[in-house]
Amino acid sequence: MFGSTMSIITKLRLITVDVTGTLLAYKGDLGDYYCMAAKAVGLECPDYKRVHEGFKIGYTEMAKKHPCFGFNEKMPNIVWWKTCVKNSFIKAGYDYDEETFERIFKRIYATFGSSAPYTVFPDSQPFLRWLRERGVTVGIVSNSEYRYPDVILPALGLNQGSEWDFGVFSGLEGVEKPDPRIYKLALERAGNVAPEEALHIGDSMRKDFVPARSVGMHALLLDRFRIPDAENWKKSGATVLPDLVATREWLISDQSKPK
Repeated sequence: MFGSTMSIITKLRLITVDVTGTLLAYKGDLGDYYCMAAKAVGLECPDYKRVHEGFKIGYTEMAKKHPCFGFNEKMPNIVWWKTCVKNSFIKAGYDYDEETFERIFKRIYATFGSSAPYTVFPDSQPFLRWLRERGVTVGIVSNSEYRYPDVILPALGLNQGSEWDFGVFSGLEGVEKPDPRIYKLALERAGNVAPEEALHIGDSMRKDFVPARSVGMHALLLDRFRIPDAENWKKSGATVLPDLVATREWLISDQSKPK
């Protein structure tokens, strides 16, 4: 991936990072939040497993039908999520009347528009600040909507100007991972940085590693949760590291041909 024996970071002008699974993670299960919302309006908890499965189906269908959170149709964010959550409940076997659903949805939408369901990995903020102190431009590349840059990331202490320089968020751009165009957009936004001077860090072979490499960027994957797929990633030639502490060490090391 890199030639000569200088440390890797000296050859990079731009590092882009994924968000969920890379910088932060969800706290608890999706069912926890749906349960709290139902209880708050006087209902019993929906079945966790059914809700989780229902959400996976509902979200996948919605993302296929209205990609990038309805960007092309100019669909309001709240309408996209309301449709998605309603379908998720229906798929799980819960068809609430309109008034009841509205009360449940308001709570779910407010919760996921706050920092409450997320936890930042302890190495995220120090790593991003360290990069910027070294003069590296930091970009966020994420399949997410406007509440991430405007509300969620700042509430979690990840601010534009101190932890990151710019963001490319699918719901604001109309292009989403694994489409390589989202990475080309990041290179442009960073000031037309050459792809060989850029590195992307993520946690998905399909959405992060492959498309970033396809446009000529360097890429590595984090395996924070020790998943079985990580062995296949390594066999495919990807650099796989456990966290951002190890990533920092890797960046300042003098290895010319990282595995």
